Amino acid sequence: MITTFHKLERSIMKRILVHSAVLLIGVASVVVAAGQQPQTRQVIDVQKIADNYYVLTSSTPGSEATFSGGNVGVFITNSGVVLVDTKLAAWGQTFLDRVKSITTKPVTTIINTHSHGDHTGNDDKFGTSVEIVAQENTKANMAKLDAFKGDKARFLPKRTFRDKLSIGSGNEQIDLYYFGAGHTNGDAFVVFPSLRVLQTGDLFAWKDAPRIDRANGGSGVQYPQTLAKAVAALKNVDTVVPGHSPLLTLEDLQEYQRYTTDLLAAVQSARKAGKSAADAAASINLTDKYKAYKSERVKQAVQDIYDELNATPSR
Repeated sequence: MITTFHKLERSIMKRILVHSAVLLIGVASVVVAAGQQPQTRQVIDVQKIADNYYVLTSSTPGSEATFSGGNVGVFITNSGVVLVDTKLAAWGQTFLDRVKSITTKPVTTIINTHSHGDHTGNDDKFGTSVEIVAQENTKANMAKLDAFKGDKARFLPKRTFRDKLSIGSGNEQIDLYYFGAGHTNGDAFVVFPSLRVLQTGDLFAWKDAPRIDRANGGSGVQYPQTLAKAVAALKNVDTVVPGHSPLLTLEDLQEYQRYTTDLLAAVQSARKAGKSAADAAASINLTDKYKAYKSERVKQAVQDIYDELNATPSR
């Protein structure tokens, strides 16, 4: 009788253990599945401007799922491809595939408009034979980044310029300009004369207050002057490719110069009146005058300009 009871007890315990194991496996499967939700497929849109020039977009900040980095110019020459900027490193394979979908020619040159990672993230994906070009201050700023230290220092710009540099000739000529500090202290404007196209990088990124990277030499005080020099020098342009917005025109760049002038004047006036940076930002409204503009970045820009002015007592 006792033996029979023990057998029954063991049978019951075995069933309990089996059911418990099944339950635990089910719970574990649910947990694993929850942690392995399919990721959003990376997509980089492309816009054709000419048979030999395309823009890779998907460049509006705000969502990690859709923000691939700044606008990229793809200029196809007889000898190869010139890229203006290279997006975020996390989008590397998608970026490479998108370039290859446009042309099978090799990338021979990369022009970096400035040092930020959403514009230089894939400089290292095309081999060491590629010539990387940037304004001299941008090279110095890039050298401070972990992405370009150690073995990666091989991918720092090999060719730099101070004020102006022309690459190529005839219909394949590219003109690079540096007009002064603004977004950083090394922002390059890239002009394709035969196409009447200008890429501005983040010196003109959007219709909103600028991002001013003071750690890399950016200046809200010099910003309007820098853009004024650009507007005065660049005339034969029809299409403007901004850093993070859809295609614009030279008139839009001229308007942005006026916007940054008015923004700086408003900040200086508020500071002179004794307002704090926060109060100044709250009181400044330029959207009545600039109807197509946003004010999402005004608060930070005002703070950056205040910090710059406070760091220079004479101002």
